[in-house]
Amino acid sequence: MDYISNHSNWALITILLILIALIFAIVGLFSKKEFGIMARKFSLYAMIATHIQVILGLISYMISEKSQHAMQNMGAAMKDSTLRLYAVEHPLVMIIAAVLLTVGYSKAKSAKNSSVKFKNIVIFYSIGLLLILSRIPWSDWGQH
Repeated sequence: MDYISNHSNWALITILLILIALIFAIVGLFSKKEFGIMARKFSLYAMIATHIQVILGLISYMISEKSQHAMQNMGAAMKDSTLRLYAVEHPLVMIIAAVLLTVGYSKAKSAKNSSVKFKNIVIFYSIGLLLILSRIPWSDWGQH
């Protein structure tokens, strides 16, 4: 199984689901709608997709030549921006983003009113998405 290609392909699905969850939350927040089943489901699907993406990413990290090369000499890798991105920045920031989405979903799930639910999704999913987009290795996108 080509985990690296699956990781890149699954990223598109993950980003799309996060965007859909955010759109539901933003529309719901500003139109003062109830936090309905579709908003809840897309928020959940986005969080699950992010978790799957992290798992695929960790598997890719373990077998990636770039990661293995970086681990052989971490000092040199930290001086090389591309190796640092693959060895440290990308995995760390993606895990932080997954945690933020999980916290946002959990806070929304436990909130008592729809406005607070939507606000939690908007805040945590927006920050998570920005982090994800900031550490995607765009130069290598789709080359696997």
